[in-house]
Amino acid sequence: MNFKQILENKEIKSSVPCRIDLGGTLDISTFFLPLGHLKPATFNIALDMRTTVTLSPWKEGYIKISSRGFDSAEFEAERAPFNHPMGLMFAVVNFFNGHGVHVQIESSSPPRSALGGSSAAAVAMIAAFRAALDNSLETQKNAIQKPSSIALLAHYIESSVAGVPCGLQDQLAAAYGGVNCWYWGIGENGVSFTREKLMERELSTPYDMNQNILVAYCGIPHVSSDINQRWVNRFLSGKDRNKWREIITITHYFSSAVKNRDFNLAASLMNKETLIRLEMTPDVLDKTGKELFECAINNGCGTRFTGAGGGGCLWAIGEQSNMKALRSDWKTIVDKEEDADILDTEIDFRGIIV
Repeated sequence: MNFKQILENKEIKSSVPCRIDLGGTLDISTFFLPLGHLKPATFNIALDMRTTVTLSPWKEGYIKISSRGFDSAEFEAERAPFNHPMGLMFAVVNFFNGHGVHVQIESSSPPRSALGGSSAAAVAMIAAFRAALDNSLETQKNAIQKPSSIALLAHYIESSVAGVPCGLQDQLAAAYGGVNCWYWGIGENGVSFTREKLMERELSTPYDMNQNILVAYCGIPHVSSDINQRWVNRFLSGKDRNKWREIITITHYFSSAVKNRDFNLAASLMNKETLIRLEMTPDVLDKTGKELFECAINNGCGTRFTGAGGGGCLWAIGEQSNMKALRSDWKTIVDKEEDADILDTEIDFRGIIV
């Protein structure tokens, strides 16, 4: 489809939030199918460091993609590579049989920060392309503009090109926003999920959970595929399965603790989850990450890497009095590292905005 003609009258913009998480990897079917009797779950919080996608007209027959942190790339639509650093984005455009389009991706989070940015960008792209379609596809557009449909489509496209097993939590956080626990399973039409909302937007005014969380970027971009693949390979070979069972239990209790605003308990549970991950993959935290982790424990707070770790971000949770002290101590640590910083971010209860 020639999107140049559609976009010449008006550019299309869409945006979605990124996320912090606990209990990740359990959203991969390799794990949640054999452990299904335990109700595998993943907790995440959407953050207002949004990823914005702009669709504008380009040369007919060509696709151009620009994104901060990557070199811009342009290919003939029929030759667009899916094994490119931005291969997922080209795959999304090809799903719509699109050409004549320039996709500009702007993220307010650091590049490759383990906040689910690439999956979020795919969700924003799908929403934007659907919004760009003319009225002749109105029925199809309305059906797939549902957050669940967009998230699932983004997940399946990513799974088809990633070369490694992929989860669904990043896409759901981007599509829905908010503070949620997601339960994983299988339905008649494939992967299924159940959303438990742990906080309503209106409750954030009298009680501000933003004072109970903190997010830091360690200054080193992450590559999640290596650590994730090791977790997958060990699980497939029969190793660490007791650890994954324990992570499921921790995720359940952690979600309940957040819902009940028991942040001391949440902090303790988060540290247990992080320690289990460190047993399986010691390099999940780099030098700065380990220093931030130890600092949080000393301040009575919990800390976990985001995503699959190995660089990127860490986030902390705890009672407000402890978090205030932790912010100061973390700032001292990250100031020693180039590009590292405490991120200025809050919970985002909005999902897709077009």
